[in-house]
Amino acid sequence: MAKAKSKTTFFCKECGYESSKWQGQCPGCKAWDSFVEEPVVRTSTGKAVARKEIREPSRLSEVQFSEETRIISGIEELDRVLGGGIVVGSLVLVGGDPGIGKSTLLLQMCQKLVQQSRKVLYVSGEESEKQIKMRAERLGVFQSDLLVMSETDLDIVAETITRSAPDVVIIDSIQTMYREEIGSAPGSVGQVRETTSTLLRLAKGMSVSIFIVGHVTKEGVVAGPRVLEHMVDTVLYFEGDGGASYRFLRGVKNRFGSTNEVGVFEMRGSGLVEVSNPSEFMLQGKPEDAPGSVVACSMEGTRPILVEVQGLVCQTNFNYPKRTAAGIDFNRVNLLLAVLEKRLGVRMNDMDAYINVAGGMRLNEPAVDMGIVLAILSSYRNQVIDGKTICFGEVGLVGEVRAVSMAEARVQEAAKLGFERCILPEVNRRQLDLEQMDLKGLKLIGISNVYELLEIL
Repeated sequence: MAKAKSKTTFFCKECGYESSKWQGQCPGCKAWDSFVEEPVVRTSTGKAVARKEIREPSRLSEVQFSEETRIISGIEELDRVLGGGIVVGSLVLVGGDPGIGKSTLLLQMCQKLVQQSRKVLYVSGEESEKQIKMRAERLGVFQSDLLVMSETDLDIVAETITRSAPDVVIIDSIQTMYREEIGSAPGSVGQVRETTSTLLRLAKGMSVSIFIVGHVTKEGVVAGPRVLEHMVDTVLYFEGDGGASYRFLRGVKNRFGSTNEVGVFEMRGSGLVEVSNPSEFMLQGKPEDAPGSVVACSMEGTRPILVEVQGLVCQTNFNYPKRTAAGIDFNRVNLLLAVLEKRLGVRMNDMDAYINVAGGMRLNEPAVDMGIVLAILSSYRNQVIDGKTICFGEVGLVGEVRAVSMAEARVQEAAKLGFERCILPEVNRRQLDLEQMDLKGLKLIGISNVYELLEIL
């Protein structure tokens, strides 16, 4: 029998590129100082390999497809982000900061699935079975039909999955699993690659949906090799300020649905509670008659969400004015400040400017430009914008206000929540079919450039 040879090789932590020697820059992803040394085990070339069964390829038109290929989790916000439910045979990675609620969300999902008579296996490498039961009873999700297991050996976990044949498996977490043949510590590049590869084969071969929890680094990305995110089908990030009650589940990769959807939850003592109407929820506590406060509309996937954009402008005490942005792109704020100074003559070179999106949500859509501009102007001129006013629109470098997508959905959301005035791009206003829309007294004000905002103020 051929004897296994042990050697070491170098892996890139970012993309998984393999090299026989250490390199300062990865040839694959061009990342610097990303190579780590890992021991690997290879068999000699003289080892006999059993002949494998060769499968004939299938015609795409002959592949059977039905609605049963998705499992409804019972948590609508999670199903929304997943694209309509859990795809059978999919591998889903859930990442997030410590204590944000990843395990809580997945344990509550297990409860919903068990109620549907689904067979669910919860594997934890961080907690004992007694600790899992204590947490489950605190959440009120304990069921005798839920299978739990405390194990870190990948071979034992894989054998258990093969024998029990569950519908859904939870692995908490990927960094605690290990295989003895690899030889390196759990959580290393080699261990994470091997664990993910094994779970991927199980998911596809047995049509088992597997959720794996991943720890994140201080930069906010999943710890381990970047290839981990490439191997899985779906990557979900659970975000939110640890001191706030809001939690946001966002998809950054999804082979079976949109990556723009977001699920909103509220953390309570009894666990996570879905927020079915995020707009109303995000606007709670909005101050009345306060300069610098504006309601803007952002689209998260197919859902319009109304948020409060706050701006504060004050005289600087330093040689260089300070700029701070929370919940919005910092460079975008600087760009809009330059537009205001150049096009409207608003002197900002000796003023500190602070922008904040209330509620802890992070917005990346250019349609929020109008809200940022109005919040800055309102604070700069110390003028109050009516609380029943909502706005959206993209602002260009020459001061023009450009059209944005899905304007009809934004306007209908504003009318549903009782707003009386909507400031939007003139192009979008002309395209709306007002006869087919129930505006409920909502007045539409179309503008073409930022100069018209001064007249509105």
